[in-house]
Formats: sequence, structure tokens, C-alpha cells
Amino acid sequence: MADTYVNSRIRENAVTLFVKDSCPYCRNAVEMLKGFSFVPGCLQVFDIAGLDNVQDYLEQITGQRTVPRVFIGRHCIGGLSDLQRLKGYLPTILRRIGAL
Repeated sequence: MADTYVNSRIRENAVTLFVKDSCPYCRNAVEMLKGFSFVPGCLQVFDIAGLDNVQDYLEQITGQRTVPRVFIGRHCIGGLSDLQRLKGYLPTILRRIGAL
């Protein structure tokens, strides 16, 4: 069930974040991405608080259990620090997948 939940939300042309609302790193990642002019529906944020099975599945497929888990298209880039490292390249990457 967790695999269906996760895989049905990740899209080729979107940035998908799996977060917990109480997490300051998650809030920072969302705020950073809100600075871009996304095509409607191409920035997706899913709160997985209380969904341990989803977090376990994310660990299986990404090697990390921490949040946020950030997917650009179908590729997990990691968490907030990974997103921050890509900041200068994000406009190009996001245009390439059709999210901007």
C-alpha cells in the first residue's frame, strides 16, 4: 500500500515533496520551492506525518528515512541540503521537466 501511495504521487513533470508539517527542514524546502513560478499542479507537497509505512518505503527506495524527501521528476535528489546545493541549477532543471 505504501508503494502505491508514493508511486502514484511522483510524476515526471513535477517536484514532489514528502514532508512532515512539524519539520522545520520541510518548511524551508517548501518555502524555497515556492519562490519559483511552477506550472499549476507541478509542485506537490504530501504530509506523511503518522504514515510510518510510507516513510519506511521511502527509505527502501531512496536509502534515507528523513524528511523532506524531494523528487524532481521521478528522481529523488535527497533532502533540504541537497535541494539547497542545486539552487542555482533549479530553474534549468525545472524547465527541462516542464514544471516551470
